[in-house]
Amino acid sequence: MKKSKKSLYTLTTVIALIALTVLAWPIINESYLHNYKNAYTNPVFEPVLADPAILRGADGFFYAYGTEDEWKTGEKSKLVPIVKSADLVKWNYVGDAFTTKPDWKKDGGIWAPDISFDNGSYYLYYSLSDWGDSNPAIGVAISANPAGPFEDKGKLFDSTQVSVRNSIDPMLFVDEDGTKYLIWGSFNGIYGITLSADGLSIQGEKFQIAGSDFEGPYIIKRGAYYYFFGSIGSCCAGKDSMYLVSVGRSESLKGPYLDADGNDIIESPGTVILIGEDLDKDNNKTKNFVGPGHNSIIQDDSGTDWIVYHAIDSSNPLLPNEATRRPLMIDPIVWVDGWPTIKNQVPSKVKSPGPVWNKP
Repeated sequence: MKKSKKSLYTLTTVIALIALTVLAWPIINESYLHNYKNAYTNPVFEPVLADPAILRGADGFFYAYGTEDEWKTGEKSKLVPIVKSADLVKWNYVGDAFTTKPDWKKDGGIWAPDISFDNGSYYLYYSLSDWGDSNPAIGVAISANPAGPFEDKGKLFDSTQVSVRNSIDPMLFVDEDGTKYLIWGSFNGIYGITLSADGLSIQGEKFQIAGSDFEGPYIIKRGAYYYFFGSIGSCCAGKDSMYLVSVGRSESLKGPYLDADGNDIIESPGTVILIGEDLDKDNNKTKNFVGPGHNSIIQDDSGTDWIVYHAIDSSNPLLPNEATRRPLMIDPIVWVDGWPTIKNQVPSKVKSPGPVWNKP
């Protein structure tokens, strides 16, 4: 989510979650990483690329897509900005996914895109919504080029049609048998539904994956398990943002997804793996990253999974228009006893060994 959003979580609740998580998860060393030739320092792209979606294009380059935002005073909003990289570390802005806003809904920003590739085309699922929107919706657009422009194919569904309030934050998941599913939701339950073979319409009945604690769903399959990543808390309150990433896993795409203690995430907030840093006591003069969340995941050529997300620099938390400034971040995932972990559970902010790629 996107320009302005409050979560159902109070500050006290989020702090309690963080305290429990710190007790539950070990500090991970970085002995598994060796690639200083492609070292990175967060953030890897500024000023903003909120709610990032990522893929490796057929040309071998990486493309990341973000929520509509106004980057500079006096400029038009970027209609799903696209950035490109050869190594996941050095990024350049290459354009917008849309030349004009989709016209099938009167009002709304283009939020939380999802990107995928199928049969020679790139599919961009997106949210169309305003803060407080009574009937937000999800649409889809297609392009032969990952850098766009994308041709809008219109509305996939709106909140009223599927009886899910605040139907935003789409994610396409293609199961091992080739069946396509659209996963979505924001603080009113996370749901899934089968898509047609062309990905342009929904079929059958929705199914619930997670409860109302979450938004920004992302699912991967690893071994015998499906892993659900979701964001909890306030995404867009400047340096006071309390976003964090929590996980659950299931032996079936449709659930139940359980946290590390065996609780169903329809009722529990999952197992927290990524949180913001504590702000320093000296008026936040040092760089601390808060509000990390709304992630994607990509695997490098060495088999290491990388979480791609946005966070907020507490020393520079706002864009010129006073919207929350959410630059692009990356960090490696370490798998411990079948669960994903992030070193120290916080965004890295020092130079670190980066992803391993066979560059294009």
